[in-house]
Amino acid sequence: MVAWCAGLLMLMPVMAARAQEGVARAPRADDEVAIVKTLEQMFSAGQHADLDRFHTATTKDFYAYDNGKRFDGDGLMDMIKQYHAKGYQFIWSVTEPQVHVNCDIAWVTYVNKGSVRQPDGTMTSMTWLESAVMKWDGNVWKVRFLHSTRVPPEQATASGAH
Repeated sequence: MVAWCAGLLMLMPVMAARAQEGVARAPRADDEVAIVKTLEQMFSAGQHADLDRFHTATTKDFYAYDNGKRFDGDGLMDMIKQYHAKGYQFIWSVTEPQVHVNCDIAWVTYVNKGSVRQPDGTMTSMTWLESAVMKWDGNVWKVRFLHSTRVPPEQATASGAH
């Protein structure tokens, strides 16, 4: 009987850990702020061509639909670095976010209002409609998927979204 009780005591931490795996993560009051900050961190990494910082904000299996193509994370950053090498600079921002959290998955839609500085110094304001899927990794939110659609300039100006 003593051996049986000792064995049960040794199994309790394992059983408790297994039980917690099945428990859904409840949304927290700070999720929306944390999710928007993660997106801003990802954009900042792109603006500075910082691949390590980009990896900190995204999951290992991150991918994006942008410019009519599918990119994995490194491929997206490579494209941005190529534009930087030609003299382009990008400014991106998350505005009007609508965040939805369900356990350890979240999705957010937002308007990305930014600009692109051309190599000749010309600044062009741009607006994109974007959505992202986020994954809670146990400590922080990370971007798992990003979809971006550019708003044509005439529509951005007409709607005031410019």
